[in-house]
Parts: sequence; C-alpha cells; structure tokens
Amino acid sequence: MALVLVTGASSGIGLLAARELAAAGHDVVVHARTADRLPADLARAGEVLGDLADADAVVDVAAGAQRFGRFDAVIHNAGVIDGPDVFAVNVAAPYLLAAAMTPPGRTIVISSSLHRSGSADLSGLDLSRPDRRARPYDDSKLFVTALALHLARTRPDGLAHAVDPGWVPTRMGGSHAPDDLREGSRTQQWLATAPAHEISPRTGGYWFHRRIQEPHPAATDPTFQRDLIALLAAQTGVALD
Repeated sequence: MALVLVTGASSGIGLLAARELAAAGHDVVVHARTADRLPADLARAGEVLGDLADADAVVDVAAGAQRFGRFDAVIHNAGVIDGPDVFAVNVAAPYLLAAAMTPPGRTIVISSSLHRSGSADLSGLDLSRPDRRARPYDDSKLFVTALALHLARTRPDGLAHAVDPGWVPTRMGGSHAPDDLREGSRTQQWLATAPAHEISPRTGGYWFHRRIQEPHPAATDPTFQRDLIALLAAQTGVALD
C-alpha cells in the first residue's frame, strides 16, 4: 500500500481522491488550511494544516509532512481560480513543497485545459501580483504543468505527471460544470498508485481521464522550464535542488 499526501483535501476532487485512496487501503495524509475544514468522517493516516498562500506556512506544511516519512506519492490538488493568491497557491506552493520535502516516488499536479491559454512570457512576472497578468489562472496552470514536466526530466528516479481533471462540479467549477466529478479524480489516484509498468509514458505525461494529451508547447520546453524554475527560486528565495 502507498503513503500518499493530498493537498487541498477538504473538498472537491481532493476530498474524493483522499476518500477513495483510503478506502482502497492506502495510507493517506490530508492537507487543509485548518482542521475544521476536514470532514470528521474522513479516514486518514494523518493531517497537515496550513495556508498555502503563505510561503512560511507552506514550509511548515512540508516539515509536518516530512514526519510521516518519504511519500510514495504527492498529489498537488490545492488551487484557487482567482484573487490575489492564484500564483501563491497554484504555483509557488507546489514548487516550495517540491523543494522542501524529500522527493516522493511520484508527483502529480492538477492542471487545467485552460493552461493552453496561458502566457509563456515570464518577463515582469511577479508572484505577488497576479493582477498584472491578463489571465492569471491560465498562466498559473501553465506554470505548474511546466513544473511537473521539469521534475519528470530532472528527477528520473521518480515519476511526475500533470492532470487535467476536466470541468467538474466543485466549489471552483460550479454546480453546473458538465464533467463527472469521479472521473475527474480517477486519473490522479491511478497515477499515484498503479504499477509503474502500467503507466505510459512512465513519467512526464499530461493526462485527461487516463488518456495522454498534448500540453501547451512551453510546458515541455526545457528552456522555458529552466527559466521558470530560476524565477521561482529567485522570488521565493528557495532553490529547488
């Protein structure tokens, strides 16, 4: 059985993933901003708490997670769709967790089809000012997709993938979203726990409903990846490796 960390596990596809992974017998550590956001009946091996919009809190979350040992998989599910914390939660938090934690066996980040509308122009990018970008959510999902594919390229001993869950009926997606919530969670659970030989490509995939897709060209461009990682390191003060 796998030891899995799920961030943003208090609702939506993160909560569903945590429930179903635990029901399958895996040891699931769940993250939420505060304890009262976690359902009382959510089975879990443990929990880590902290606001992923706050870089210091992210470092504390990483330290708390480290107490459980090396994770077989980390699912970076937490995200926000608008407001001043878009880059902090959607991009900087996964980056900081990847930098601060022992590299897990598998890294899965939640992307979005909207990442294809993101801008690959990093000039003037300020993680503290998402309002300076025309489409900050789309940009954030392009950046976190590139982060996942960078990890796939530079950490060959592990697996790293990005997942488009679809437009699903969650607090972010809205009650009228047309895609299936369970299907939206299934791919990340599979990537976190399936035998590696069943996953093709083994690492560096962009997935939608367990089918491989083509991401934004910048996400697979090593030069863009390196430039993004350098910028994240400069603005967070934390080096990835």
